[in-house]
Amino acid sequence: MSATPDTLNYDFNKPFLKTLSIYDWVFALLTIAGAFYAWNGYSSNMDGYEVGILFGTAITMVALGWYWKQSRTLMLSVAAVSVYAVSQYEPAVMALKSQGMDGREAIAALSSLVDKEHSKFLFKFFISSTSAVMWMSALYFFATATYFIALFVKSEFPGRVATRMTWIATAMGLIGLMVRWRESYLINVDFGHIPVSNLYEVFILFSIITALIYLFYEMRYKTRALGGFVLLIISAAVAFLLWYQFDKGAAEIQPLVPALQSYWMKIHVPANFIGYGCFALAAMVGVVFLIRNNATEGGLASRVLPQNDMLDDIMYKSIALGFAFFTIATVLGALWAAEAWGGYWSWDPKETWALIVWLNYAAWLHMRLTKGWRGAPMAWWSVIGLFVTLFAFLGVNMFLSGLHSYGEL
Repeated sequence: MSATPDTLNYDFNKPFLKTLSIYDWVFALLTIAGAFYAWNGYSSNMDGYEVGILFGTAITMVALGWYWKQSRTLMLSVAAVSVYAVSQYEPAVMALKSQGMDGREAIAALSSLVDKEHSKFLFKFFISSTSAVMWMSALYFFATATYFIALFVKSEFPGRVATRMTWIATAMGLIGLMVRWRESYLINVDFGHIPVSNLYEVFILFSIITALIYLFYEMRYKTRALGGFVLLIISAAVAFLLWYQFDKGAAEIQPLVPALQSYWMKIHVPANFIGYGCFALAAMVGVVFLIRNNATEGGLASRVLPQNDMLDDIMYKSIALGFAFFTIATVLGALWAAEAWGGYWSWDPKETWALIVWLNYAAWLHMRLTKGWRGAPMAWWSVIGLFVTLFAFLGVNMFLSGLHSYGEL
């Protein structure tokens, strides 16, 4: 099935503003109002850059919601549940602090599975950050299995269930990050920070972003056949996340090291992980391409998997999008390094491997756009590229040391 303009959510034959519904405008007003509310309440703690990030994020969310209609419901749901959770946290933590607990002990008590006296049902099972992440993890695992089941049955029902589980898992992951952000301030206002500062937090971010990119392409190309394969990489990330949490105690919120106490983190890290998510998705699409390419004519794989032209198109667009964001993240990282360490580039292992990743995908795009390379070689290249990216993301932290050693296992 080839992509056509009518697979998007608006009509290209009409002026864009005329395609917007009342829901679109209400969504935009709520988003901008939320940004002004945050600015009004917290502007005294924000510098000019952070104010710019706040309103830039709000405008980006409006644009995304208008272009990709399904994302509006996700954003509004996450905002509503997060605001509710935060509104419940403050008085509950204050009450436990009045009994002599510090912030960390109070938050742990509220979500404890064994502390019958102090724990609260909602925090324990639903709206604490760790509970939300557990729901995210379980739902991604179930969605992976359900997508594969959907490949082999004629009914559309399992596929629809898998899609909904992926949306809900993504919402729970976002809620977990939003609540964790507030938890960091309740523990100690001096080291409250956006939750993208360590491997535990960025593995949640990676899972969410990869799922969102997949869900967009699922809508764009009207196929769920890739879901199980793409969610395999998310399930692997979740498995690492759970091991990291339970074996290393990584879910505990810690103060930021000095180098991370910067507004740069709020834009560099998300941009970086959009790149990582796109590269991961492209690699799994590459795996599907190779399976489809080697399938016997009329065999099961040739019947249930998308055509090679569609797979090639998704792989290209994912890498192009990821490369754009990874380039932005690399530039932002250089600016951050200049502010934090006095130089734009120091050939630190993380910087060196980021450059290797950038050169790898620059070469991939060059060979496709100028030499017309297609097919199996590019699919293999995208798969190998994932391992290069994985080493830059995780291997450097595990095996090498340097200025980025704050992210080691």
